[in-house]
Amino acid sequence: MKPKGQTETGDMRPEYDFDYSAAVRGKFYRRLMKGGSNVVVLEPDVAKAFRSSAAVNDALRSLLEVSEASRHLTGGASGRPRRRRASSSK
Repeated sequence: MKPKGQTETGDMRPEYDFDYSAAVRGKFYRRLMKGGSNVVVLEPDVAKAFRSSAAVNDALRSLLEVSEASRHLTGGASGRPRRRRASSSK
């Protein structure tokens, strides 16, 4: 006995029938780039740690704050090596 509501032929419902001949490639690409959106794909193990994109953004902002704070602590943030004074051994 067949479950109620199943069609005889097994075809998809009409609302799921899509006419691919009318599709436009890259239809929203310009709007996406204009808005400055950026898509990043996380590895599965990292994605498990975050429930939403807001959680990822919060974690990255915290990391940036820590990075800024630690950069100021070292004092050598210019990236240039310090000059050594000539030692006078008399």
